[in-house]
Amino acid sequence: MTKVLVVDDAEFLRVRLTKMLVTDGYEVFQAENGLKAVGTYKEIHPEIVLMDVTMPEMDGLAALKEIMEFDAKARVIMLTALGQESVVLEAVKSGAKDFIVKPFEHDRVMKAITKLLS
Repeated sequence: MTKVLVVDDAEFLRVRLTKMLVTDGYEVFQAENGLKAVGTYKEIHPEIVLMDVTMPEMDGLAALKEIMEFDAKARVIMLTALGQESVVLEAVKSGAKDFIVKPFEHDRVMKAITKLLS
């Protein structure tokens, strides 16, 4: 079963994504900030990470960079709010494979995941 790590400080968003992914057959793990995301990534080695940009303790960009240092083949999709284009550019330069703008649709999330797994 494909493991997906969902990282967002908003619990409702983690729950929404988790329900969506579990329904589609993925094994889902959660982290509420970048610091926990890095630790969880190192522990479970998920195939995909869906990571918010703005979070307390460690933001998504810092976590992305740490994950990429640990595993250069990590597949991270950033979750961004509208108007964060400069952050998206920085994330892509730092190794993010894709980005999804919030609020997101089920089809967009699944398309991004499927593309990275193929």
